[in-house]
Amino acid sequence: MSRFDRLTVYNTMLADGMVPLFYHADVTVATNIAVALAHGGARLLEFTNRGDFAIEVFSALNKTLVRGQPQMIVGIGTVDDPATAALYIQHGANFVVAPTFNSDVARVCNRRKIAYLPGVATISEIALAEEYGAEIVKLFPAETAGGTTFVKAVLAPRPWARIMPSGGVTTDEANLRAWFEAGVACVGMGSHLVKSTWVAAGDYSAIEHETTAVLQRIRSIQGR
Repeated sequence: MSRFDRLTVYNTMLADGMVPLFYHADVTVATNIAVALAHGGARLLEFTNRGDFAIEVFSALNKTLVRGQPQMIVGIGTVDDPATAALYIQHGANFVVAPTFNSDVARVCNRRKIAYLPGVATISEIALAEEYGAEIVKLFPAETAGGTTFVKAVLAPRPWARIMPSGGVTTDEANLRAWFEAGVACVGMGSHLVKSTWVAAGDYSAIEHETTAVLQRIRSIQGR
């Protein structure tokens, strides 16, 4: 069961401007990463469904965060089918992210009022996802799908669209500024924030400090 309703999820995404995302097969490591993100000020976390027994890691991670970091809104990513979406929702996913759009996944999420951020790469896909209730869509892979130029082109005739780019978003101020000035609602931040070298070295304080810095950059860019 989700602990946060989808209005809270969407509003937190819009307020924070960043959704950190990562996958790790080890529960202890995944928990350390998540806690570092939380201590850095992140209120959202997308755990990606990429490895064998990922559901077991997600379930254990989510239970730990409910007790230790109850403010953290945990969602699941890389979900392409309704059965997987339903499984993770039963294990407490507060939002569902996907690299593609699937109408059956949208229906599952809408029945439970779970935020669904489907992957899109064309203006037609954005329009279709919105017809199925997607409040924020995931532009993926953002850089190769047209980048900031595509975002600007979409928002010109469809200023109500809310886009979260994922893929090609870095922690650099210039990169973040380009995306937000193009008009994105928030950004998905993966390996540039949760760096594999930091994880391998157990340097979770680096993840924490970088999270704080990126959130501050976003607030500054947005004039907050």
